[in-house]
Amino acid sequence: MNEIYVTGHRNPDTDSIVASMAYANLRHALGDRNFKAVRIGSVNDETQKLLDRFGFEAPPRIKNMRTQVRDLDFDHPPVLDRTVPIDLAWRTMRNGSLTAIPIVDEDGCLFGMLSTGDVASYDMQSMLENRLRDIPLFNLVSVLEGTLVNEYATSVNTVSGELFIALPQNYEDAALTNPESILVCGNQPEVIDRAIASGVGCLIICRSDIRPEWSECRSNTCIISTPLTARRVSRLIYQALPVERICAREEIVAFHLDDYLDDVRETMLKSRFHAYPILDENEKVVGTLARFHLLRPRRKQVVLVDHNEAAQSVPGLEQVEILEIIDHHRLADIQTGQPIRVRNEPVGSTNTILTAMYQENGVVPSPKIAGLMAGAILSDTVMFKSPTCTKRDIAMAQRLAHIANISLEELGKSLFSFDGGEKPVEELFRTDYKEFHISGQNLAVSQITCADSEKLMARGEEFLAYMEKLKGEKDFDLVMLMITDVLREGTELLYVGSDDTIQQAFSVTPKANRVFLPGVMSRKKQIIPMLTALWG
Repeated sequence: MNEIYVTGHRNPDTDSIVASMAYANLRHALGDRNFKAVRIGSVNDETQKLLDRFGFEAPPRIKNMRTQVRDLDFDHPPVLDRTVPIDLAWRTMRNGSLTAIPIVDEDGCLFGMLSTGDVASYDMQSMLENRLRDIPLFNLVSVLEGTLVNEYATSVNTVSGELFIALPQNYEDAALTNPESILVCGNQPEVIDRAIASGVGCLIICRSDIRPEWSECRSNTCIISTPLTARRVSRLIYQALPVERICAREEIVAFHLDDYLDDVRETMLKSRFHAYPILDENEKVVGTLARFHLLRPRRKQVVLVDHNEAAQSVPGLEQVEILEIIDHHRLADIQTGQPIRVRNEPVGSTNTILTAMYQENGVVPSPKIAGLMAGAILSDTVMFKSPTCTKRDIAMAQRLAHIANISLEELGKSLFSFDGGEKPVEELFRTDYKEFHISGQNLAVSQITCADSEKLMARGEEFLAYMEKLKGEKDFDLVMLMITDVLREGTELLYVGSDDTIQQAFSVTPKANRVFLPGVMSRKKQIIPMLTALWG
């Protein structure tokens, strides 16, 4: 079952994190267990405080949504141990119409790759030679479908020597006196007795009754009985060699499940293998990859909540399949390859929309989920004081608070009791940070909401220094920090950029790169629209 990721925007705020969790929880309640809440940024203090209060862990963090090897429909061929005979490997490839299979060691880790070309090359080479070296006895008995006649002769573990066939009309006496020879014979008792008496290294008896004295033989001669013909044995015996002797081990190109498709394509262009082994995080073989698997990759599936702008979304968004968008911001620039469900409503919080979706589907959120969602609405509407707040936000928050049996006023004050502590200004600035592109102008706007702005403003010079650095590094035209005070119902605005822009956009006279904006609580409705009107 493929996972469907539910994610908010980069540098996620409380509404974004909770929205992903709430939507995944709703789909689980409706029987869709493959939805998974994730995040693409750090959890800020406010969000962590809310999660801790209701006993939740933050969703797992993902770096990007680029297509990976694990997203491809790669092959899962048999994986063979390095000790198996060539005969078994060849039959496995033939029956599965495979051109190559992975060979592993005793731990399941990649040992080498065996291709049909490797087998063919070995067959051609074996035709030119008449000698076998160190064939494991177990392999030989298996390939010849035979049995060990003198099984008490336990000193023999491998078979080596020059191969001879004792034809009825002609065979070489040298084969009977050479302790390193391998003699193949049929129903030839005299030859068999002479071979045993002479100490032949290995005696293979084809389609013949076995005499008791041969079974009780305790010499060093390894005696094998087989139902195969001598001709068949003379071919198959070479296939008893372990695959580890002929498989490729040098310059093997392998991929891991987490490797990105773009990187895989580039690597494949530099090589010409039929199949590439795929390894998991423990270096175990899990499959093989061929070029045709890259033609139609299975993209990751994603639901976007609390945003619909590519610059604010997960890296690699162009490689995913977007299934749905649930948001309360302006429509932006995200494009899809097919029609999708989009729910975009003019309310103050994405969780207000999600509460309505719970209601429409007849699902009552648990008290803990309800408390989480109520806190997210309070956060995004700044305790209902933001101009983005609507009557629906208030009504839904009250409904959730009733389910969770909590006080909205107490919860709100708890959320916004934040002074930044000793955290670096960079971390504070990135708490709720977004980038915008308006009429050719690039800007960054960060917002910190608190109940006491005085302590944060005392670090104003630190913030401005960091903002100046950020402006230079990313070539922004304007960088702004909103320190929004819930109790004062206004925003202390710090900025780096044009004084005229601030003056014209907000009809104020700034001083030393700062100004107080009474009644300004929302970036979305009171900052961005003013700049858009000015630059548009």
